[in-house]
Amino acid sequence: MTTRPIARFAGLGVAVPEKILTNTDFEKILDTSHEWIVERTGIRERHIADEDTSVAMLAEQASKGAMARAGIGPEDVDAIILGTATPDRLLPATACDLQALLGADKAVAFDVSAACPGFLYSLGVAEGFIASGLAQNCLVVGAEKLSTITDYTDRSTAILFGDAAGAAVVQPAEGDGRGVLSMFLRSDGKLAPLLYRPGGGACDPISTKVVEERSQYMKMAGREVFKAAVRTMAQACDEALTRAGVSADDIDLLVPHQANIRILEATAKHAGVPMDKVMVNVDRYGNTSSASIPLALDQAVAEGRIKQGSLLLLVAFGAGFTWGSAVVRW
Repeated sequence: MTTRPIARFAGLGVAVPEKILTNTDFEKILDTSHEWIVERTGIRERHIADEDTSVAMLAEQASKGAMARAGIGPEDVDAIILGTATPDRLLPATACDLQALLGADKAVAFDVSAACPGFLYSLGVAEGFIASGLAQNCLVVGAEKLSTITDYTDRSTAILFGDAAGAAVVQPAEGDGRGVLSMFLRSDGKLAPLLYRPGGGACDPISTKVVEERSQYMKMAGREVFKAAVRTMAQACDEALTRAGVSADDIDLLVPHQANIRILEATAKHAGVPMDKVMVNVDRYGNTSSASIPLALDQAVAEGRIKQGSLLLLVAFGAGFTWGSAVVRW
């Protein structure tokens, strides 16, 4: 794979709901404690959207921020590629609702369903659009309202997830070496039952039975998911570095999907990146699925941890199972 970038990041934007759900709040409804949650996950709080805030609305706020930073308007957007595991409706795509909210009338708009690596999968699609000449300005979005598919009676999953959106304007690289140097995407559908929503889809449509069984909510085999996440994210890091022709020593910042602190630490250890070079904000937001990487990127830029020319390693794992990585020269 060439290390001559085709696409680059031109602007970032995020949206985070105001309401905060703390570990102390969970102590009131579940048999758990703040200390236990922090020890097991690293999470201290997560943000939860209210009933009147849709995924498209979160995506709109994030997208407007990204577009403003990139210096483009809605009329300039050629493609809207939205990664989400929590679409507002099953039909049409939430990206189409986002298109309407933005007034991006000439854009092609569609969703990408790849769970937590959804932003990376969408970035890969955007790179392909740019390489083929189909688009010049791609709006790549990761947006989630995971509170709507979280079972708040299940201690093993309720504490993990939060709501947020992140967006990036992706444009053709300018020939200065900055942009996406490599990508690696992979999946294994045989492992789907380890992390999935059994009910609510076409196989088992919403019914009294589904509601009584609470099968419309996420189910997770935590230990098995942890093992798979560490293994596949390690593979993804190796692949992206090899394809970019760089080593772990060259990386200025590892920006992983914010699943839990133990997975982040294990991934960094395998990749050979010290924790002081790892972007961590899982304590503030929990697992926000496809929104977590753009949310972490935006914070790292704001804190000065990412500067022009910084070499980044992005990596994510999620339901499917799906996983992926990218090396980016900022």
